[in-house]
Amino acid sequence: MGAPVIGLFLLAPFVGEFLLGNMRVDELWLGVILIPFYGGGALLVRELGRRAGGWPAMVLLAAAYALIEEGPVDQLLWNDSYAGHNLLTGDSYIPALGMSVELTQAVLALHTVWSICVPIAIVETFVPARRTTPWLGKIGLTVVALIYTSTATLVFLGNYLESHFLAKPAQLIGITVVIAALIALAFRVRPLPAVPGKAPHPLLAGVVAFLGTSLYWGPANLVTAGWYEWVGVAVWCLLVAVGVPLVIGWSGRDGWGQRHVFALAAGAVLTYVWVSFPVQPESGGSPAVDLAGNAVFGAIALVILVLAGRKAGVVLSSRGMSADSGAAAAGGSP
Repeated sequence: MGAPVIGLFLLAPFVGEFLLGNMRVDELWLGVILIPFYGGGALLVRELGRRAGGWPAMVLLAAAYALIEEGPVDQLLWNDSYAGHNLLTGDSYIPALGMSVELTQAVLALHTVWSICVPIAIVETFVPARRTTPWLGKIGLTVVALIYTSTATLVFLGNYLESHFLAKPAQLIGITVVIAALIALAFRVRPLPAVPGKAPHPLLAGVVAFLGTSLYWGPANLVTAGWYEWVGVAVWCLLVAVGVPLVIGWSGRDGWGQRHVFALAAGAVLTYVWVSFPVQPESGGSPAVDLAGNAVFGAIALVILVLAGRKAGVVLSSRGMSADSGAAAAGGSP
C-alpha cells in the first residue's frame, strides 16, 4: 500500500472518533477495529467515488457509509440503549419509524463530513499528482472491501452479543433501500457544470465551513435541554439547504481548486478541535484524561492542517494568502 492509502486508513478513525472527543486517549488500542472499519470505508468511498465522478459521487457514497455504519452494522439508529445510552427517544423521536430525526441527522453529518470527506480531502491535498487518480487496482480494492466487510461483521456481532438488539425487518429493509438509492445515484451523478464568476478566496471558504459546522455542532453538544432538539433539527436543515447549494455554486466557478477543498475540510476540523472539549466520551472515564487527550488530539490535528496547508500553498499570513489567490485562480476544479 502507498502512503496516501495508509494515511487515509489512519486519518479517518482519528478524525471520526478521537478528534471528536468520542474516545479517550487511553482507548487508542481500539484502533485495531477502527482503522480497518473507518479507514477501509473511507478508502472504498474515495476509490469508488473517484472512478464514478469525483466529489459529488464521494459525498453520496459517504452518506451511504454513514447509514450503513449506524444502521445495519451497529444498530444505533434504532437501539434506545446503545452502549448504555439512550440517544434515541428524545423530542424528535418518530414512533412510527422507531427513529430519531435529530440522531439520524447527526449520524449523517458526523460520518459524511468528518469521518469520510474531511480525511479524503486532507490526504488528497498531500498528494497533488495523484489527487484525482485511483490509488488501488482491482486486487487492492477487493482486499480493502474484504477488510471493511469483515470488520463491519465483527462490529455487528460485538454489538449484538453485548445488547442482543436487532432492528425490525421493516427498519432494515427501509434503510437498505435508502442506502442502495444513494449508491446508485453516486454512480449516475455527473461532474458539476461550470458557472459564471470567480471562485471565492480559500480563506473565505474555510471560515464559512468553520462557522457553519460550529453553528450546528456546538449547540448540539452544549445545549442539553429537550426543547432544543427540534431547533437543532431546523438548524441542520437550514445549513444543508444553504451550504450545499453554496458549495456547489462555488465549485463550478473559475479558479476553484484543491486549496478551496482543503479550506473546507480545515474549517470542519477546527470545529471538531474546540467541540471535542464539551463532548463526553462514549465510555465515560476520567475527565482529566479526557481533556488531556482532547488537547493532544487537537494539537496533532493542527500540525496536520499546517503541513497540508503548506502542501496546498495555503499559508497563514495575509500576504501569503494573497499571493496564493492568483495561483488558485489558475488551479482548475477538483
